[in-house]
Amino acid sequence: MNFEFIQKVIPMYVKAAYVTLYVGFLGIMLAVIIGLICCFISYFRVKGLNRIIKIYIELSRNTPLLVQIFFLYFGLPQLGLKLSGTVCGVIGLGFLGGSYFSESFRSGLEAVSKSQIETGLSIGLNRWQLIRYVILPQAFSISIPQIAANFIFLLKETSILAAIAIPELVFTAKTLIGLYYKTNEALLLLTAGYLVLILPFSIIFRILERRVRHAEFGS
Repeated sequence: MNFEFIQKVIPMYVKAAYVTLYVGFLGIMLAVIIGLICCFISYFRVKGLNRIIKIYIELSRNTPLLVQIFFLYFGLPQLGLKLSGTVCGVIGLGFLGGSYFSESFRSGLEAVSKSQIETGLSIGLNRWQLIRYVILPQAFSISIPQIAANFIFLLKETSILAAIAIPELVFTAKTLIGLYYKTNEALLLLTAGYLVLILPFSIIFRILERRVRHAEFGS
């Protein structure tokens, strides 16, 4: 193990980690927005759109992210639309993650008991007040484990973006292996990089879940 080499290339991994977080967060934000829109369309069974959402969810969840990324990066230019690798990565993560977040949010909404909804209506709450004060808080509490799992899943899926030369962690490791043949060192730093990125979020989500559960039962 060449520790001098490791010390020399650590700044490259720090830069790659920033790229991973940047693209990952933008993709996750897009996925959350898509997920919320799809969730409410499915939950309220909006005519005309509900079937489109079902088709999107099946298409998104049953095709690999790599295929989706390749279509965006290599396929769209054949149709006259050329996007940067970063934009393709964000859209790909959003497209894939939107279906997972949609199902997570929907399961949370459907888990809220009808008796509480009826109670809210009986005390004079309108639909939007019912959603804001009764349904969403409980749905969020129920959905936290799935939201956390989706968040971490998408952050790890940024490794696929190395296929379109986005300089994230995996691409950096592959580049160093190809240039210097330092496989063990490159993979060690790659593993450490993902642990440093993902482990804190896992801990934060666990703490958040405990606090929300405690507040729910405490109240």
